[in-house]
Amino acid sequence: MIDIKLVRDEPDRVRASQTARGEDPGVVDAILAADEKRRSSLSEFESLRAEQKVVSRSVGAAMGAFQKAKKAGAADADHLEKAAHHARAQAGELSEQVKSLEADAAQAGAELATLLRRAGNVIIDGVPGGGEDDFVVLETVGQARDFAAEGFEPLDHLALGERLGAIDMERGAKVGGARFYYLTGVGALLELALLNMAMAQATANGFTPMITPTLARSDIMHGAGFMDAHAEEVYRLEADDLYLTGTSEVALAGYHADEIIDLSAGPERYVAWSACYRREAGSHGKDTRGIIRVHQFHKVEMFSYCRPEDAEAEHERMLDWERQMLAKIEVPYRIIDTAAGDLGGPAARKFDCEAWVPTQGRYRELTSTSNCTTYQARRLNTRERDPNGSGTRTVATLNGTLGTTRWLVAILENHQQADGSVVVPAALRPFLGLDVLTPLT
Repeated sequence: MIDIKLVRDEPDRVRASQTARGEDPGVVDAILAADEKRRSSLSEFESLRAEQKVVSRSVGAAMGAFQKAKKAGAADADHLEKAAHHARAQAGELSEQVKSLEADAAQAGAELATLLRRAGNVIIDGVPGGGEDDFVVLETVGQARDFAAEGFEPLDHLALGERLGAIDMERGAKVGGARFYYLTGVGALLELALLNMAMAQATANGFTPMITPTLARSDIMHGAGFMDAHAEEVYRLEADDLYLTGTSEVALAGYHADEIIDLSAGPERYVAWSACYRREAGSHGKDTRGIIRVHQFHKVEMFSYCRPEDAEAEHERMLDWERQMLAKIEVPYRIIDTAAGDLGGPAARKFDCEAWVPTQGRYRELTSTSNCTTYQARRLNTRERDPNGSGTRTVATLNGTLGTTRWLVAILENHQQADGSVVVPAALRPFLGLDVLTPLT
């Protein structure tokens, strides 16, 4: 969630971010009003609690004076007894008032937290405004093949996959329903080779490899920002109140929840291999053929914890690692700066890498990297010792994908030959053990 101090100090910046996202800027005024209510309630509570402490001490003193006078048979014992009872009654009334004010302050705090969760992360300067189609192309790499000049019409990845004995959608649908599939034979080996290559690259660059849980508790899902605008995309196991994760980003974001981590030597970087699950709600009729949009897939995900002032530089490093992976599979691609209205709630900026898909005649997203600044870590209470020595502060988190099942689409289509075979990119060959994938006879 966004920093309440940022909302207080720069409300116009937060309003502009909300507007760029296509979201309600009025939430900023609601946040400020809720913040003022919370602070006022806390002030009243603390003032009355201080008075309660004074009165409580006076009760002890009054009871002591009465007991002493009673024991001595003093003439003013009755008077002292009445004073002690009056002090005790006053203390009781104050106690009830303090409890009521404490409840009011807690409720005001909860209202503020709810409103803060409604606001998306504040976008970084330079992020394009607008929606899904308003991205800015930053870079285009490689040239699409001219299949007509080569004398044949390219097959799509499913037709190729079926001829290679690599993809079986029919049996996938028989077992799991629509948007499920089997990777078989060289298809399974190709995915394993791709993801192993991704893991090898990441570990060579200092990432700690991880195999993560694919079920997460509600608080971790909310903390990572996956239960806000896109809750309908998530599978829930109601009997256990657990959620199937759509990316290992969730588990990695929760790894250091409620911890103080040491970033004095630089970012803490993890790379995880996991199965991922998405309901694809609202995608009826979109990408129904093949494995572009499915309910279950595998993914290798980078995740970094770093100091807030280092986050933008770390974002560029993540993007460069993605470039290296795309170069290894030898496909034409472009990098886009995603528009604010197409960002998820946690992201302050996101770069997408889109590969050319010949049979669709367009670029399709293969990977992305997001700078979530302090948004996730604030929700999950992940901090570091402030380098300036003033307690702790929230860290920044970033994520980026190094390989998914969808990459097989780009590999198969861009490297196909006229005879239906597929040339394996050179960097993949040591991981796959094959130079060419040949059709089944």
